[in-house]
Amino acid sequence: MATRKTKRGTKAKSKTKAPAKVASKRKSAVTATGKRVARGEIANAEERARAALRERTEQGHILAGRTPPSQRVPRVQTSGPTKIKANPRPFDYSIRDDRPLTETEDEKLLGASHSRVDFTRTDPWRVLRIMSELIEGFDTLAGVEKGVSIFGSARTGPDDPQYIAAQETARLLAESGFAIITGAGPGIMEAANKGAREGNGRSIGCNIELPFEQGSNPYVDTVIEFRYFFIRKLMFVKYSSAFIIFPGGFGTLDEAFEALTLIQTGKIYEFPVILFGRHYWAGLLRWLRSRALVEKKISPGDLDLIIITDDPAEAARAVIAAHHKHHKPPQRRSSDQVRRVET
Repeated sequence: MATRKTKRGTKAKSKTKAPAKVASKRKSAVTATGKRVARGEIANAEERARAALRERTEQGHILAGRTPPSQRVPRVQTSGPTKIKANPRPFDYSIRDDRPLTETEDEKLLGASHSRVDFTRTDPWRVLRIMSELIEGFDTLAGVEKGVSIFGSARTGPDDPQYIAAQETARLLAESGFAIITGAGPGIMEAANKGAREGNGRSIGCNIELPFEQGSNPYVDTVIEFRYFFIRKLMFVKYSSAFIIFPGGFGTLDEAFEALTLIQTGKIYEFPVILFGRHYWAGLLRWLRSRALVEKKISPGDLDLIIITDDPAEAARAVIAAHHKHHKPPQRRSSDQVRRVET
């Protein structure tokens, strides 16, 4: 409080205004496109994302001159007493159960309630289903000793330079004895399977169950159907000597960073991760250098795990060289070396 003199000479306290507080301007959360996160926006975004994924996948079939699975006339079994529509395997929506818990575990166990959950929607049954997929994958791919997984967009058409490059890369690797593994879909996956066939190599497709029928490309010799992404990803890594990543979306990025994380943490060795297409990946690499590296979220050595190229021959040579180094037979010791060890 400040004081001031009055006419009578007495001092009176005067109120001074406190400095106004500057209101902090907090930016509200928005999506990556700048939309405010309003009620229902995330659900709407999920629906739009799934619709766009379906459109991209079907566009890949159309660009290749095929009818998308959703537009094909359902096959009908004409033999036998009745005509039976050949339905695809039902989708597994039970990976997450959002229904509220209305019964205690004892009630479920003793059957006190009539609203029982079908055993095929419980976690123990899912474990058996997961085991069956693992066994099928291991059994089908057990003979693959040299494999390369190739990833990329499903929307890439046969006239696209990246499609042609993927086909050539796969052909060169197939001629060197490598099996080519893809997600079995159209686009870059189709190009890689086509190249494998041209190179007289094994052409493998690991298809994933989606909310719509993706359909396998016609160049796959061995196809495995998976319900769970994590099992499919396991097969990609277990039976591959390298990943070649062509331009693609979230699924492609997922596979790339999955492999880089496994290498960084010492789970796999001598495993090239090749980003094909310098122009497409330039923005991501600039961000990794200028942001993640500068803020020490990654190290310079982490960036050296990534190989960049625009040349199918270079990509093939990097894979072949790494495979030879990783599978190099141990050198036999000379007799002098053996004597020194024994003494």
